[in-house]
Amino acid sequence: MRLSVGRARLLSVPSPLSFRPRSGSIPDSPGVYRFRDAHRRVIYVGKAKSLRQRLNSYFADFAGLHPRTQTMLTTAADVDWTVVSTEVEALQLEYSWIKEFDPRFNVKYRDDKSYPYLAVTMGDDFPRVQVMRGAKRKGTRYFGPYSHAWAIRETVDLLLRVFPVRTCSAGVFKRAGQIGRPCLLGYIDKCSAPCVGRVTPEQHRELAEDFCDFMAGNTTRWIKRLEQDMRQAAAEQEYERAARLRDDIQALQRALEKQAVVLGDATDADVIALAEDPLEAAVQVFYVRGGRIRGQRGWVVDKVEETTPGELVEHFLLQIYSEGEIPREVLVPELPPEPEAVSELLCEQRGARVELRVPQRGDKKSLMETVERNAKESLAQHKIRRSSDLTTRSKALQEIADALDLDQAPLRIECYDVSHLQGENVVASMVVFEDGLARKSEYRRFAVKTKEGDVASIYEVIKRRFRRYLEERSNTGELTPEAGEDEEGVASGPIDPETGRPRKFAYPPNLVVVDGAGPQAAAAQRALDELGVDDVAVCGLAKRLEEVWLPADDQPVILPRSSEGLYLLQRVRDEAHRFAITYHRAKRSKSVKESALDAVPGLGPARKQALLKRFGSVKKLKEATVAEIREVPGIGEATAEMIVSRLKGEGQ
Repeated sequence: MRLSVGRARLLSVPSPLSFRPRSGSIPDSPGVYRFRDAHRRVIYVGKAKSLRQRLNSYFADFAGLHPRTQTMLTTAADVDWTVVSTEVEALQLEYSWIKEFDPRFNVKYRDDKSYPYLAVTMGDDFPRVQVMRGAKRKGTRYFGPYSHAWAIRETVDLLLRVFPVRTCSAGVFKRAGQIGRPCLLGYIDKCSAPCVGRVTPEQHRELAEDFCDFMAGNTTRWIKRLEQDMRQAAAEQEYERAARLRDDIQALQRALEKQAVVLGDATDADVIALAEDPLEAAVQVFYVRGGRIRGQRGWVVDKVEETTPGELVEHFLLQIYSEGEIPREVLVPELPPEPEAVSELLCEQRGARVELRVPQRGDKKSLMETVERNAKESLAQHKIRRSSDLTTRSKALQEIADALDLDQAPLRIECYDVSHLQGENVVASMVVFEDGLARKSEYRRFAVKTKEGDVASIYEVIKRRFRRYLEERSNTGELTPEAGEDEEGVASGPIDPETGRPRKFAYPPNLVVVDGAGPQAAAAQRALDELGVDDVAVCGLAKRLEEVWLPADDQPVILPRSSEGLYLLQRVRDEAHRFAITYHRAKRSKSVKESALDAVPGLGPARKQALLKRFGSVKKLKEATVAEIREVPGIGEATAEMIVSRLKGEGQ
């Protein structure tokens, strides 16, 4: 590899302009660059087809950069670079530097849990089959990883009938040899008992190699061999031996049934899928060998830099396959920015061809969708585990209080989101988090009346919610509870005497969060001001850059990307968005079903429901004849003709 090295002068003040290199001093060649802080620590490593264009982009318009990139630049005090000949060399050098320096602003994948492997210690004199976690050891063959250790043990228990390999620890093995008596597995023929010399070391190693051969996917020949031996034993009238062989065949078949067949028998592939939000991403991999899913594994990553799905895939491939086994085919959700260079690097590491592609149709596309569902579930579970920690929640609430200059931590947070489709079926959601955890019994939803956009909708919803709160407070007199009635004539008060639970809108939040930027936050604050509510804080959370907006400020509050406070606000906002979308889809679906039938005179709700139940959809009802419609109870000939006439006319 031909390398040349350049450096910008290190200055004492950590300002982007203070260490900006002269444009003419940066080569217009492929290379890798490093940003360092004032203590000479590497904080970011990147690669570029043109070092000059890439590095100049950091300094051309600082205000236009993403906040995460701005943070990296203000932390940095120096930048240097290395020129290479090809993009493949740039990938190799970038990965080696990331591994060496562990920069804080680079993407780092970490296991979302410790996955167990089935290991065969072929380096031992008497190989042992066992479940292993952690770093891989030399001389040991690994199969998996698996989601659960019990799944491995069930498979091993079945296979030991046919391949009675040692599974005991070194201490148990040594003690059995000293007393001359094998363990229980030796007596029930699930171990060949090499500890007491029933088989030679060579014979036991051959059993271990056969076990590995079966686990590696060469299953068909073993079942065929056992079936042939069973038929021969039956022909020789050795029925007990034939029965044992039959049971061995069934054991192998049950072991294979635990590994679902998803692709062709000759398919060896890793199927990779992503699930992400602005702060984190989860990656799931299904390992397919011989057409069967042999295992799965997951990672999560904090997105401390702005990355696209393709860039996340590139980082993942370089980090995970640097030392691991690479299959013939790698299926990804999106190709890296430079797929040819990544493929060439993987081919060099494997020593054979590696096909990197995005599945478009068929079984591989279906399997990719399954892996993606697993990735989404993994990300959701990771968020739940992270938010369930009491210390973390307390820290998050305090960070929010400090950032928004609140007198105390916001123990009750309400978040509002508006959902619609081109101004139709406008709805809004209200979700409640108490002490950092979702309080789903307190969730509320609104059918919005205004049609003047999101800002007006937020104003309407906030005003309706807090008007109800003021009514509840007025009814109870705050100190002397008195029963009152709401606008629908229902007895009200903070506590329902029948259920013992708080009534709707009975308690105020410490903080109102709206999905949006300054205009939405200002609309919410205006609604509170008009109602005279002055003890509730308001902020908005914008999706694009995860910025926190206060109603009266022209500039957003920027929370650190690693902030637990920002993480909690984002989770609250995402939950409000999910709840609003769910309500909007339900309302839109209902309106689509009912709108066409609304034009039929004399057709009430009961008969509409009967028609939809009978035909399943308005589309199928349009295709029905008068005679078919008359079969629905309550529909006469005149009504049936009217339905056909109106629906046919609407379709023209």
